This record gives sequence, C-alpha cells and structure tokens, in this order.
Amino acid sequence: MSYILGYDPETLREQVDVRRCKDRLEELGQQRSLPALLERVWLLKVLGKADDALAISEQSVRVARMGGTRKDLLRARILHASVQQVRGAYAAALQELSTCIDEAEGQGWPALAAFAYQHRGKVSYDAQDYASARADFRRALALRQELNAPEDQLASTELALDAADRRRNSVAS
Repeated sequence: MSYILGYDPETLREQVDVRRCKDRLEELGQQRSLPALLERVWLLKVLGKADDALAISEQSVRVARMGGTRKDLLRARILHASVQQVRGAYAAALQELSTCIDEAEGQGWPALAAFAYQHRGKVSYDAQDYASARADFRRALALRQELNAPEDQLASTELALDAADRRRNSVAS
C-alpha cells in the first residue's frame, strides 16, 4: 500500500495519507542507512517540513557520496533538488536536476532520467515556465512508456502534462 493517494491536479503535489506518513517517520526514527535517510527526506517533504527535509537531504547526499553507488547518489541529488523546489529555490533545483539528467542519460539509466525529467518539469511548473515543464513531462512520459513503467508512474506524468497544457493555454489566452 502506497503513502500516495493521488496528485493535486493544480499543484502536482502528492496527496498522501498523513497518518501513515507520520507513523512511518516515527518508525524510521534516527536510522542512518541511505534508504532510511532518503525515505525520511521524502516523508518530511510531503508532510510540509521542508527545512527538516533539507537538512536530511544534504546528509543523504553526503552518505551516498561516501558509500553508495552512482545511482544512489543520483537518487539522493534528485530528491535534494525536489526539496529545494518545495522551498522555492527554483534556480538551484533546475541546475541540480539538469546535471542529474545529463548524468543519467550519459550513463544509460533511462528510469533515473525519467525521474529527473519529471522533477525538473515540476520545478518549471512551479516557476510558471509551462513550456519547459511540458517539454520535460513529455520526455519523462516517452522514457517511461519505452520502459513499460508502472501505471502509477505513467498516470502521474500524464496528469502533470495535462496540467502544464492547461496552464500554458490559460496564460496564452
């Protein structure tokens, strides 16, 4: 069972089961393994505790650099950028995600590239750059379709693409 109940069609933010998220956060406690740190970052982020999420995300990037794989580090950096986005640091998030996309594509990791494109699209969306958001969502969708990604990933990308289209069209009108 997922913590995500759906996505807000206007903000593209995850709609989560708050009680389950809080319970899981408490369960994780102060675990310092990379998977636990990454999960804590995400939980703090979706619970609206962006400052706490930022501190843990910075720690997760350090831990991934010291003992994780390149893929682990890329995941940690993408999550760190998503925390920057929530905090309104769009330029920093865009820069980080762009380098993550370059690395994922250069290494031939299409699933991670799609994940980074999706997040960069969300940053552009929040920054009201709907054309860039749309381009990133389209690329994420194409990669996910090629990979036969799970339906929930395809659906979230399609929702984001529709939202960017609506916003772009309303701005153009």
